[in-house]
Amino acid sequence: MSSSGTFTKFNNLPYQRPDLEALHATYKTLWGRLDAATSADDVLEAVQEWNTLRIDYATMENLAETHFTQNVKDENFKAEKQFYTDNSPTVTEWNEEVSKRLLHSPFRPDIEAKYGALFTRRIEDAARTFKPEIKQLLIDEANCGQEYTALLAELEIDFRGEKYNLSGIRKFAEDTDRNARREASEAQQKALTAVADKLDEMFDRLVKIRHEIAQRTGFANFVEYRYMQMGRIEYTASDVEKFRAAVREIVVPLALKQHEKQAKRLGLGGLENFYSFDESLNFPDGNPQPSAPEEGIITDTKKMYHALHPETGAFFDMMIEGGYMDLTTRPNKARGGYCTNFPAYGVPFIFSNFNGTSDDIRVLTHEAGHAFQVYSSRRQPLMDYFWPTMEACEIHSMSMEFLTWDWMDKFFGEKTPQFRYSHLEEAVTFLPYACAIDEFQHWIYTHTTATPDERKAEWKRMEQTYLPWRKYSNAPFNQSGALWQTQLHVYLYPFYYIDYALAQLCALQFWKRHQNKDASALQDYINICTIGGSLPFLEIVRAAHLDSPFERSTMQAIIAEAASWLDAQAV
Repeated sequence: MSSSGTFTKFNNLPYQRPDLEALHATYKTLWGRLDAATSADDVLEAVQEWNTLRIDYATMENLAETHFTQNVKDENFKAEKQFYTDNSPTVTEWNEEVSKRLLHSPFRPDIEAKYGALFTRRIEDAARTFKPEIKQLLIDEANCGQEYTALLAELEIDFRGEKYNLSGIRKFAEDTDRNARREASEAQQKALTAVADKLDEMFDRLVKIRHEIAQRTGFANFVEYRYMQMGRIEYTASDVEKFRAAVREIVVPLALKQHEKQAKRLGLGGLENFYSFDESLNFPDGNPQPSAPEEGIITDTKKMYHALHPETGAFFDMMIEGGYMDLTTRPNKARGGYCTNFPAYGVPFIFSNFNGTSDDIRVLTHEAGHAFQVYSSRRQPLMDYFWPTMEACEIHSMSMEFLTWDWMDKFFGEKTPQFRYSHLEEAVTFLPYACAIDEFQHWIYTHTTATPDERKAEWKRMEQTYLPWRKYSNAPFNQSGALWQTQLHVYLYPFYYIDYALAQLCALQFWKRHQNKDASALQDYINICTIGGSLPFLEIVRAAHLDSPFERSTMQAIIAEAASWLDAQAV
């Protein structure tokens, strides 16, 4: 986006594969300039040139990734995706040569005075997590992740004479006909069972690769490596374990109670007759569903964001006019939802898979929270500050879901109270699952010689600990202890999951402030979007006037508030 406010539409964003030979020559010139720098101005000018180089490369890489996920069978963008898989580790090596020179520069104090000590801390940690000898391992890891994405995107599920992908079949999990829910679950399980061995083989490779990456870079294990790589500078694995312990003690009993209430609402008597295929249906007459098709949802969302704040209104106008959203489910489209950005143009992009359920609205507002944040911080001086670390990113997305509550009647009409009830209930009951995924990953990377069967046995233990209501019927894939293998974060973004739980504790505080008509809540939210990644996680939490999610008292207070609200609702 230019300073005049004009922008290039997504379909017109030019893609060009980087010329690596020319790029390498540019980097060499930059290294030489840093080596010869005689003033702070020389170094600061080089930092900005480096910033431009990284922005241009990231823009092309993100465009290639986006086009690939839009159609994983597109041979052109499959090749472009492979180009970055094969060559980004080399570009990382070139960037690390810049980092080394900045970190050892006599003008480092001037760099920190200009951009903050967080910038040099981040590039210092990045240097510790990269060595040239891991380049092939990084390529192997990315290739394996790409195989996983394609395998599950192309998975076909036969159900009642039609074929569905994993995104499309999800709508039947909310069918009021219990036979439909059961049969859809069985069809999904059959399809997943057919690729179970491939999933095991892929994950075996990933664990070995990641453990070797940690070993070669001097870390005791991949847990330590990944915490540093993810920029977790204010807390450790021990702090996260204390958080999980608090969830086990405070949240799991409430989640169990809420599932018991759900089973009774559905006329199943109690948890003894409540199975996993029942969990997505909240009300016997059906879950709230959007009252309009995709086009109507976009129209109503535009009205909502204009009513919420002038800045969110202008932002969403740009998203619509620029075509920076792909929301339609279709064959060979990668599953899930995400937000990315094209930093050379200052614009984000929202990717989702609408399936006619309330998730369409929740995912759209969630990803719009991410998009609004990176759009708001596009004028930060360095690309390192466009995004914060992952747990802070999720504050923006999850909080946006709650800050838009007043306009949910546009989408759900008379079922809006049921939507709000389900939304808050799921926000709370999600916490144990997030912690199960996180604890499981800590176990995986400290038990790197475990067999697939041993990993599945450990996941069963996680389910018993965190999800004591969970019961399966004719679900061989899940019953084997393999459910976690459909959680793409475990394969593609290791340790990126507790972030959702930490952020949820922050988002629930925004929910409470919104319920209490706290007029400052929305402005605090907008402020932390503008901050971007220029502060670490807990400082962003403080800037938003929120309490740390690591404090047990924070969890106790907000979960008690949520439980009280849920008990008071007549649904």
